[in-house]
Amino acid sequence: MPQRRRQLKQWSGGIRGIVPKLTIAATILVICTFSFFSSRTTIRSTTRTSEITLEELWQTAPSEGWRPSSAPRSDWPPPPSQTNGYLRVRCNGGLNQQRSAICNAVLAARIMNATLVLPELDANSFWHDDSGFQGIYDVEHFIRTLRYDVRIIESMPEIHKNGKTKKLKAYQMNPPRDAAISWYTTVALQKMKEHGAIYLTPFSHRLAEEIDIPEYQRLRCRVNYHALRFKPHIMELSNAIVNRLRTQGRFMAIHLRFEKDMLAFAGCFDIFSPKEQHELTIYRNQNFKPKDLKHPERRAIGKCPLTPEEVGLILRAMGFDNSTRIYLAAGDLFGGERFMKPFRSLFPRLENHSTVDTSGLLAKNTRGLLGSAVDYMVCLLADIFMPTYDGPSNFANNLLGHRLYYGFRTVIRPDRKALAPIFIDREEGHTVGFEDAVRRVMMKTSFGGPHKRISPESFYTNSWPECFCQMSAKNPADRCPPENSMEILHSRLESEGLRDLSSSQSNSTMSEADR
Repeated sequence: MPQRRRQLKQWSGGIRGIVPKLTIAATILVICTFSFFSSRTTIRSTTRTSEITLEELWQTAPSEGWRPSSAPRSDWPPPPSQTNGYLRVRCNGGLNQQRSAICNAVLAARIMNATLVLPELDANSFWHDDSGFQGIYDVEHFIRTLRYDVRIIESMPEIHKNGKTKKLKAYQMNPPRDAAISWYTTVALQKMKEHGAIYLTPFSHRLAEEIDIPEYQRLRCRVNYHALRFKPHIMELSNAIVNRLRTQGRFMAIHLRFEKDMLAFAGCFDIFSPKEQHELTIYRNQNFKPKDLKHPERRAIGKCPLTPEEVGLILRAMGFDNSTRIYLAAGDLFGGERFMKPFRSLFPRLENHSTVDTSGLLAKNTRGLLGSAVDYMVCLLADIFMPTYDGPSNFANNLLGHRLYYGFRTVIRPDRKALAPIFIDREEGHTVGFEDAVRRVMMKTSFGGPHKRISPESFYTNSWPECFCQMSAKNPADRCPPENSMEILHSRLESEGLRDLSSSQSNSTMSEADR
């Protein structure tokens, strides 16, 4: 009982006064399980009218009195003992696209009063990884954490018909992209009641992100930042890597998105050799809709990923020197070493998960979900995180949102559109004032503090203000929930006899009549 009360208090309003000596391992578990905020005094101005101070960037951003909180703030009844049927989903894409889809699946199940079958993770051609949900995430923790919100079982139930036992077959549907809540409460729900179960596939971006019901958005945050915890061996490996990096002080993590798929998607070919351009063209034709994309035009409006050299030049202009320790989260960089050489000459202290992993696990799984999960955790815990292409990159977008929730941790987000003419001028020989021009652009960007979400920024990139609260809020909607709010939910769950509703149905059977 004491342990449960401690968990519920942390859920409802963050952890007050994090112990300074908290180990990295404990910190990883905390940030993936509970709300978390930094109580340190912040020293930087939110207006950023003066020169960028590196020491300020190595600290967390000003919280302005906000703290993460995803606990319900209004009436939130537990899931009923009887639901309308079973919901299966197949989450396609990479690890972080799948992560967003899992959040949407839980919300869809809540909306339809459905029992959620543990989401399936697509073993697609890029990842070549069939680990599945059970191989990446802590299933028991996932089900237990969401017991106040939805009923979850690990597999479809069996049915008895004509003396035989077989798995209940779900009716397959293809939801519209960014479907409204009304689609789930009408079309999907009708089919669920007709067939007993529905199977939504594919399930990427199949529920609208902007929903004007704060409690639904907070449920997404509970899934994303509390329920989805990687398995112990992934956490331990991430812990070991972060500890190894920390032995030499603070470090920055960079998501260097200079990879074939993103370059082909963006249509940024001209800086490559004819052979490489041909390779990118083939990849684009095979994977994306035909478009007449011209590299100079794309680059001028900031649609091209930053090159490694451009990333290095931005950091140098901001004052980072060659002693800065950098962890690179990236797949196979397109174009090879000739693009990395200028960056390496500026910042020689480079690491990636292969260079700091002494277990050898990642060497066997460099393109799989394990490598992506470890990169995610290291980037989450880094003192500074810099995405170089945060447009359609789910990895960068989810991390930006998670770092915001995890105590407004510093991010450096280059404004590619504003920087493009500065880099183009430099390439044409106009180098005078280059660094000053870069600094002026960077001073206008957000470094990780609370800020209004403006389209096309994703909810998963910025869940403020729905998933944050203030102890002394002027607006009642922003006020932190009571310390015992989760205990109240737990009491309601027990009073209605639903304490073990998830586990009791893991291997359930039902008769044809029960459907």
